[in-house]
Amino acid sequence: MRGGRIKHLSSFYIIQCILIILFPLYTQSLSFNYTDALTKSLLYFEAQRSGHLPYNQRVTWRGHSGLTDGLQQGVDLVGGYYDAGDHVKFGLPMAFTVTMLSWSVIEFGEEIAAAGEYQHALEAIKWGTDYFIKAHTHPYILWAEVGDGDTDHYCWQRPEDMTTSRQAYKIDKDNPGSDLAGETAAAMAAASIVFKELNPHYSHLLLHHAQQLFKFGDKYRGEYDASVEEVRSYYASVSGYRDELLWAALWLHWATGLDEYLEYVVENAESMGGNGWAMIEFSWDVKYAGLQILATKLLLNGEHHEIHKHVLEEYKSKADYYICACLGKNNGSNADRSPGGMLYIRQWNNLQYVSSAAFLLTVYYEYLNAAQQRELLCPDGLVRTDELLALAKTQADYILGANPMKMSYMVGFGSKYPTKVHHRGASIVSYKESNGFIGCTQGFDDWFGRGWENPNVLVGAIVGGPNCEDKFRDDRGNYMQTEACTYNTAPMVGVFAKLNQLAEKPAKDILSRTSYSFGQM
Repeated sequence: MRGGRIKHLSSFYIIQCILIILFPLYTQSLSFNYTDALTKSLLYFEAQRSGHLPYNQRVTWRGHSGLTDGLQQGVDLVGGYYDAGDHVKFGLPMAFTVTMLSWSVIEFGEEIAAAGEYQHALEAIKWGTDYFIKAHTHPYILWAEVGDGDTDHYCWQRPEDMTTSRQAYKIDKDNPGSDLAGETAAAMAAASIVFKELNPHYSHLLLHHAQQLFKFGDKYRGEYDASVEEVRSYYASVSGYRDELLWAALWLHWATGLDEYLEYVVENAESMGGNGWAMIEFSWDVKYAGLQILATKLLLNGEHHEIHKHVLEEYKSKADYYICACLGKNNGSNADRSPGGMLYIRQWNNLQYVSSAAFLLTVYYEYLNAAQQRELLCPDGLVRTDELLALAKTQADYILGANPMKMSYMVGFGSKYPTKVHHRGASIVSYKESNGFIGCTQGFDDWFGRGWENPNVLVGAIVGGPNCEDKFRDDRGNYMQTEACTYNTAPMVGVFAKLNQLAEKPAKDILSRTSYSFGQM
C-alpha cells in the first residue's frame, strides 16, 4: 500500500511538472482574448444608440435616428437605446441594461480601466441615464416607451429611414407602473454610484431622480403593462413589481447609506417575496436573485443593524439557492444544462440568462471571498467558492466559442460567428454607402429575405443562442436564436473584465488552483 501510494504521488508530481512546462502553451491555445471581448461588448452599445450620435461615434455605419421622438407629446425623448433588432425604445429592458452596466463598473471598474475601456463603459451608462432624465418629466410621470411594437414589426428599415409610429407612452399616478419606475430608479441609483467621484453634480441629479421614481413607484402601485398595453406582447411584467421595488430600495441604500431604504427591504421582505421567492432565473423581468445577492453583500460585510440580521440571512438562503441551482448542487432543483454545458432556462433568447448567471456567479464569488468565506454549503454538499468563478468562466467561454458548434455567439469575435443577425440596421446597407430611402416593405423584399450575410457587422452583440441541444441556425428569420439584445451583453462587461484580469496572472498562480480541478476530473 505504501509503495503504491508513493508511486501514485510520484506520478502526480510528474504530471504537475509537465503541466508547469506545458501550461502556458495550453492556455494560449484554449483561452480566449477577454480584452477583445470586453472591448467589443462595449462597442455594441454604440450600434444600439438612438438619437443624435456624438462626434466620437465608433460604429460608423450608424447615423442619427429618432430625432423627433416625443415631439407629438410635447416632450424631448430623443436618445436612449433600441433594445434589440427593432426600433422601439422599451423602458424596462433599457433600465435593466443600464443597471447591469453600472453594477459591472462598480464591482470591476479597476479591471475595466486596466483593459483601457473605462471611458467607454461610462459613455455606455450615460447614454442611457441622459435619456432617463429626459423621460422623467415630473415626479409622478415617466415615459415608458417610444414607438409601437406592432407597427414596427411590419417594417424592415434602417433606423435612419424610420417611417413607423413614434408614439410615446407614459406611466403616471392614474396609470401606474411600479416595476418600470422601480427598475429606472435602480438604474439611476446604481449610475449615481459610478459617477459619484467623477461627476458629483451629475451623480446628485441621478440620485434625485432615483429617489423620486422610487417614491412614485411605491406610492402608486401597479404593473406597467396594465397601463401601457402596447408593451404586453414584448416585455410583459410577468414577475410583477414587487421585486423591482425591493431592488430599487437596495440600490438606493447603497447609493445614499440611508437606513430607511434598508428598513424597507427588511420590513417588506415577506410581503414582497424578497425572502420567499427562490429562483433559477435573473433577467430584465425577474430581479429576485439579484436583490438577494445584494442583500447578502450587506450581511457578509456587516453593513446592517443586528435587528436586521435574521431577515438578511433569509435573503442569503435564497441567494444560495440560485447559486447552488446554477452549480447543479441544489438537491435536484437545478438549472438545466445543455449537453455542451450551457445553462438552459428557456427556448427564446436563452443566452440572456447565461450572461446574467455568469455575472451573479462572479459577483457572489467576489463577495464571499471578501468575507473570507472559501466554501458555500449547498444541499448536495460543500462547494469551494472557486467553483463559482469556474462556472462563470465556462459560460463565458461557451458564449465565445467553447461549444459543440465551435461558434462564437458574440458577433465579430473570433473566426466563426453569426453573420445573419436579426437586426434591421445591420442587415441593410449603411445609409452612408447608399443614402437612397428604403421603404417599409422594400426592406423585407430587398434585404430581409436574401440569404446573404449582413452588410454591417453588429460587433459585440450576443445573440439569443442555441437550443437545449446546443443546436444553432444562423438565419435572419430565426429571431429566437439570432436576435441580439442589450441586456444579453451588459452583464458580460463585468465578467469579461474579471476574466481578463485573471488571465493576466502568472501561469504558476493559476496552476496552484489547477490540481484541485485535476483531482476532481
